[in-house]
Amino acid sequence: MPPKIARLAGLGAFGATAGLAGLFALIAWLAMPSARGGIDLTNAIVAWIAVGGLFLALILLHVYLGRQLLLVAQGEDVRHPL
Repeated sequence: MPPKIARLAGLGAFGATAGLAGLFALIAWLAMPSARGGIDLTNAIVAWIAVGGLFLALILLHVYLGRQLLLVAQGEDVRHPL
């Protein structure tokens, strides 16, 4: 992979982490209990934990891949880049 493409892909992976964190914040805000009805506190907490675990795994994966791609872009010898 050319270094320019690897650098852009690595930075894109880091940008995706910000988008995923924002999407999780939106989902958590939408799942908050309200006085007008909807989900109760117990189910809201279960939803936050379930969705949070999924988003945490996706964020960690994007950080790992982004770091590896930036190392490839710098020309360092990476044994298993991807």
